Amino acid sequence: MSRTIIVSNRLPTKVRRTDDGLAFSPSEGGLATGLGAVYRQGDNLWVGWPGTFLQDEAEQAHVTEQLQADHMRPVFLTEDEIRDYYEGFSNETLWPTFHYFPQHAVYEPRLWQAYQAVNQKFCEAVLAVARPDDTIWVHDYQLLLLPQLLREALPGASIGFFLHIPFPSYELMRVLPWNAQLLRGMLGADLIGFHTYSYMRHFLSSVSRLLGHTNQNGLIETGSRSVLVDSFPMGIDYDKYASEAASEVARRIEQDYRQALGSEVKVVLSIDRLDYTKGIPERLQAFELLMEQQPELHGHVTLLMLVVPSRDQVSQYKQLKEEIDERVGRINAAYRTITWNPIQYFYRSFPLEELAALYRLADVALITPLRDGMNLVAKEFVASKNEGRGVLILSERAGAARELSDALIINPTDTAAVSETLLRALTMPVDEQQQHLTSMQALVRRYDIHNWVELFMNRLAYIKIKQQVMATDTLGPAVADELRREFHSAQRRLLLLDYDGTLVNFHVNPQRVQPDEALRQLLRALTADERNHVVIISGRDRATLSTWLGDLPLDFITEHGVWLRRRGHDWGMIQALRNDWKRDLRPVLELHVNRTAGSFIEEKEYSLVWHYRKTDDELGELRARELVSHLSFVAGSTGLQVLEGNKVIEIKNAGVDKGVAASRWLQELQPDFILAIGDDRTDEDTFRAMPRSAYTVKVGAHERSLARFHLPGPAEVRRLLASLAEQP
Repeated sequence: MSRTIIVSNRLPTKVRRTDDGLAFSPSEGGLATGLGAVYRQGDNLWVGWPGTFLQDEAEQAHVTEQLQADHMRPVFLTEDEIRDYYEGFSNETLWPTFHYFPQHAVYEPRLWQAYQAVNQKFCEAVLAVARPDDTIWVHDYQLLLLPQLLREALPGASIGFFLHIPFPSYELMRVLPWNAQLLRGMLGADLIGFHTYSYMRHFLSSVSRLLGHTNQNGLIETGSRSVLVDSFPMGIDYDKYASEAASEVARRIEQDYRQALGSEVKVVLSIDRLDYTKGIPERLQAFELLMEQQPELHGHVTLLMLVVPSRDQVSQYKQLKEEIDERVGRINAAYRTITWNPIQYFYRSFPLEELAALYRLADVALITPLRDGMNLVAKEFVASKNEGRGVLILSERAGAARELSDALIINPTDTAAVSETLLRALTMPVDEQQQHLTSMQALVRRYDIHNWVELFMNRLAYIKIKQQVMATDTLGPAVADELRREFHSAQRRLLLLDYDGTLVNFHVNPQRVQPDEALRQLLRALTADERNHVVIISGRDRATLSTWLGDLPLDFITEHGVWLRRRGHDWGMIQALRNDWKRDLRPVLELHVNRTAGSFIEEKEYSLVWHYRKTDDELGELRARELVSHLSFVAGSTGLQVLEGNKVIEIKNAGVDKGVAASRWLQELQPDFILAIGDDRTDEDTFRAMPRSAYTVKVGAHERSLARFHLPGPAEVRRLLASLAEQP
């Protein structure tokens, strides 16, 4: 029976060392809460670090035994690994970069090496328990390399990955010295999830620009697999927070706080972990401005500010803590009275029952991070307002702002606007509060944590099915052996070989891919056997291929089937064609060249080609869509056809393609062995024309194809052809 294995840096249970020995307690955070129901089902597992350095083998054995009883498998980290992988690369390199604070980022090879090593350690821990039919769900920025490591060990595994923090724009991602490795690590997953569409868009842009992988509606073709990228806004356990807020315990604690603060004082609630991304100093500045400009609020409003300790021994965080302490002290000193403090400041974590009471107590929730992946506190506040009163002020830079549009959305660095919004929230009529809350509660209730898990798992199952439907079988050793046996026993062998992307790799300059000596030797060896008919079937013009390969005893099909040449014969056209249309359409292509730096036109005898391999990736794709749309409209009434290749758009006469031309060789030769190899959409015409017994091979992207088999690239194609040239 298949299981789900959840993998994250931290386990949902943390181990602490106390005077009485090791203590076990629940971890904070929405992930542990949200996935609690998942990992305890059936034989499911959660793999992660228990949160404490344990060197003693007896202690490790004890912790392992305790955690295994609750469906968990610990990964033990050394002190050096905790320092360099977790506190170092994860939190001093990735965290600031992904949150748009590159000035705080550290780029040290030593930390990167530790990150690689610990990701490998997590991989080994998963492999120790994983079964072939398990689903593996990897979480967050500490384990970006893990999906690909697992893919290499378990090629057929179902692997999902979810990033719980923002994904930065390409301009920030390109700064990371190890950006390509990190992206490839993530692409080891079948499904990659983000909180918002904007994070997803940034990721797709980085993959396109840094790795060269294009996507269509979030489906990335990596060359070996299709990877789906989608947005999944994380929810909370709505019923849990609603029922906790309605409990007698929460009511009693609320009454205690209310009595301490005063029955007429309105409460503004702020809850954050200590971090420079949370915008705490900016929030205090806005509250100070409110006190300065609205003296009538003195004695009637209190900011109840909870800051959860985090990394406060690190200099950046220590300085932040000192700044917060100083600001709070200054504001309180300036405005407090003998019976009232403008700010009640707590530097500690709170248990759930107290948080529920504070959510009940608050008239306003002030959530103003400078950058936040989602921010579940906003949703917890909404779920806890059972009585329909309360106002949510939410930063536009929190992922939750994309969903909670009925909140008062602010720019956290616009101090005056935040102060004005605070005043509006404090004076908002009850009926308006209820209207906003009702709408947000319906949304948070519907898109809760259970919906999030179900949606992610359903999309993961979907992409696995889609991969199976779309992909051709890899031409592995067993098939290659069978192919060679049939080849050597045949007397009339037909080899139809595309050129660009099949025999040679692509280049930004199409004229820079002349055949190297190794390729010429390979083709010479194949054509030395009279039983072999080797046909170069390409979209290139006949002059270029004649110059490059015309001295070899090869057959040629060029310009996608327009020109044909059998060895020992002259060039001939497949049929009479017209090219007078070129003078009308060339200005359209020239317009796109003028608008797209790096693009250029290639003119063949009976076609025009617009190349955009040297352009900016995103601009090139945009212009290509525009050009295809325009040319397709024109082609429909003029007997022309638009072809989309690899970074090229070609317009040519309709009714002539590689498949039509290849059929001539099939009819005349009547081969008893056929091998057809190509890499792009134009080669699908060749595959379509082949009999079922032919060996048809798609090169490159492992996507839907009429070909029976797949090879990753030209290097593998050459190895296959070299094996055919050898004597049995």
